Amino acid sequence: MLVVCLIALVVAAMSRHQKSAGRPLHVEGRVGVVAEALEPEGAVLVDGELWRARSRSGVRIARGGRVRVVGARGHWLEVEAVA
Repeated sequence: MLVVCLIALVVAAMSRHQKSAGRPLHVEGRVGVVAEALEPEGAVLVDGELWRARSRSGVRIARGGRVRVVGARGHWLEVEAVA
């Protein structure tokens, strides 16, 4: 239970970080980890930053799964599962 609470606190703290939409995103091709299951939307950690993300195929990707960024729009990343 303590571990779950700590993970929730870290995810909440990281989600408060504001991203600048004015600068170009250079995250395509990077690999991240699913922090909140993608059903098809959720959250991923990429290079230590928490991002809202959407599964390109629409298939559910469970928390802890690895994903590759295939696109970005505003504050959203489009990802696909890494085999």
